[in-house]
Amino acid sequence: MKKSVTHRFIILTLALFGFSFQQPMHTVTGISYEMNDTARLRPLNVLLFTADDLDRNSLGCFGSTVPEISPNIDRFAGQSIRFEKAFVNAAICVPCRGIIATGLYGNHSGVNGFKKMKEGTTIPLIMEILRSHNYSVGILGKLSHSTPKTDFKWDYQFDQQDLGFGRSPSLYYQRTKSFLDECRRNNKPFYFMVNSHDPHRPFFNPKDSLTRGQEAPSKIYSPAEITVPGFIPDLPKVREELSYYYNSTRRLDDTFGKVMEALDESGYADNTLVIFISDNGIAVPFAKANVYYASNRSPFIIRWPGVTKSGSVNHTDIVSIIDFLPTVLEALNIQPPEKIDGRSFLPLLQGKQQSGRDKAWMEIDYKASGGATPMRSVITKQWTYINNGWADGERVYGNNNEGLTMKAMDDAAKNDPVIAARAKVYRMRMPEELYDIKKDPDCIHNLINDPAFKRQLGILRQDLKSWMIKTNDPLLNVYRNRHQPAVALKEFYKIYPEAVELDKNKADYSKSRNATRDD
Repeated sequence: MKKSVTHRFIILTLALFGFSFQQPMHTVTGISYEMNDTARLRPLNVLLFTADDLDRNSLGCFGSTVPEISPNIDRFAGQSIRFEKAFVNAAICVPCRGIIATGLYGNHSGVNGFKKMKEGTTIPLIMEILRSHNYSVGILGKLSHSTPKTDFKWDYQFDQQDLGFGRSPSLYYQRTKSFLDECRRNNKPFYFMVNSHDPHRPFFNPKDSLTRGQEAPSKIYSPAEITVPGFIPDLPKVREELSYYYNSTRRLDDTFGKVMEALDESGYADNTLVIFISDNGIAVPFAKANVYYASNRSPFIIRWPGVTKSGSVNHTDIVSIIDFLPTVLEALNIQPPEKIDGRSFLPLLQGKQQSGRDKAWMEIDYKASGGATPMRSVITKQWTYINNGWADGERVYGNNNEGLTMKAMDDAAKNDPVIAARAKVYRMRMPEELYDIKKDPDCIHNLINDPAFKRQLGILRQDLKSWMIKTNDPLLNVYRNRHQPAVALKEFYKIYPEAVELDKNKADYSKSRNATRDD
């Protein structure tokens, strides 16, 4: 049967503007649908789903052997493109989400710790940009942490207290349905940021009672069933705590499944770009709030009906969250802000090649408590080089990542010199670290003083220095003087003046906080 003249005219017109007309079949949580011409004529929606403190390798689609840990996310990965070399640029909640909202590194936006942007700033947020293009902007969970401006109000918002402490899959389903229904009534496309509070501490302990509307995960794990990441020791108390973490990870998967169910039922699935990430690694030593490989690696799983190839995996290109804003805006055919640090990777979503995807940069300035612990790193396809601007052999690092795991390490260190050495590395650090992440993804063997890697070290040092110059990093002079401690300290105090008082008692430089605090 021939297409009508009108239909052919619409197809031709859209083709002139670069629209693709592949029509692969997709399956979403058991529902099959085609990207038909009607869907292509509707504006593209965006749903960003963030996990909180999730180690990428905890997911089945990234190789986890924990049984049935992520069936909904794994199913989604089978409908999407998955990036193996994807990272967040700041492995702490607020700075990471500041990068998502602005497309700028923390020293450019002012969100380099648990801070808001300065009042009166003209830096646009992605929510403001999309609202100006008639998008409804909504958010579930992590409200304050995901909103860098104090005066910005979302069109639709529910924080953790209205979501079972951010841990109720059924409430996420209800709120998602409500927002999508509202968008349909208002005849508006949407940008929807859905933030799970799982698997952030407190992890789900089945012995504890459920409070504040929380729900139990659909599966409970025993210490024997879980996998201990290689960057922390395999101890009984570590396994106990990680079993609780995996309970929370399974509840994260439950929540994601319910949100996708609501999206399917709404009829929006075939014209919605869905992106799944984690804001940083797991809240244990050598992951969250640092710049190690496990700190910053993130599951980037992206489904764009009619564009991304179902079940595809990009093993080659390095992408990072600084690229989120320009990628989304290009997908929506919206001009990005003039000042931006990221770069769109839309060609990779289209199955094309893109040059310059061989490295990314990571930053930490302030954690949730204690003094500044500035760290910078560059990561390539084989190497990561770390500069710890705070480490002087006396300052002590600590944060809310510790819990039973760090306590177990400290207890074992009394009789185990290997664990004692590992705990000391975590607390004190060296000014510089170098790891071959192909051979040593857990960053155990610091090669910084190995003469065999002197040439590679020089290349990475220059890569980091060039990035610091390009981004006007205030830490640049500390870095330049890293081999002159007295000069570097003066520069350090200029940037972080509060450190002058804290350094009077360096043993308390970075005090731990309550591990249950929602950072």
